[in-house]
Formats: sequence, structure tokens, C-alpha cells
Amino acid sequence: MSRSYRHGSNQAATVVAVAADVMAIILGLWILFALLDANRANDLVTVVHDAASWLAGWSHDLFTMDTDWLRTVLNYGLPAVVYLFIGHAIAGRLRRG
Repeated sequence: MSRSYRHGSNQAATVVAVAADVMAIILGLWILFALLDANRANDLVTVVHDAASWLAGWSHDLFTMDTDWLRTVLNYGLPAVVYLFIGHAIAGRLRRG
């Protein structure tokens, strides 16, 4: 295999890993904002909430606990872990391939 081909796959793996990390960071930020009762009128909080809601759309109301903070942590934390796991698994596979 040529060196440039391997370098290209490493770049692709890096892009996939960084994308997974960014998605997990957005979800983690929303969990933090929700737990700290951040001002939802703030533009940053609104952007993070909208992005996190879109990223975690498949897991909304997956867990229906009575405790709001626990429900938020589970419903947004699970997608963060899934994105990290799958993203880094794909990146590892790209690096080996």
C-alpha cells in the first residue's frame, strides 16, 4: 500500500473520530446546561439545545423517569456514548484498513 493511501485513510479516521467527539460534546454540554438550569433565552443555550435535540432525536423519552435530571442524563447521555463508541470504532477500522 502506498504511503499516501494510508495517510488518506488516517485523515478519514481522524475526521470520523472528531465528528463523534463533537457530537458527544454537544450532548454533554446540553446535559450540563440542563443540570445547571441555564438560561434558555441565551443564544448559546438555544443553539446547543437545538443541536442536542436533533442528535438525540432517536432517544427522546427512551427513559421516562420521574426525576427530571436523571431523565435528561439518560436520554442525552446514551446517544453521546453511542456516538463515541460507534465513531471511534469506525475510525479504528479506517486506520487498520
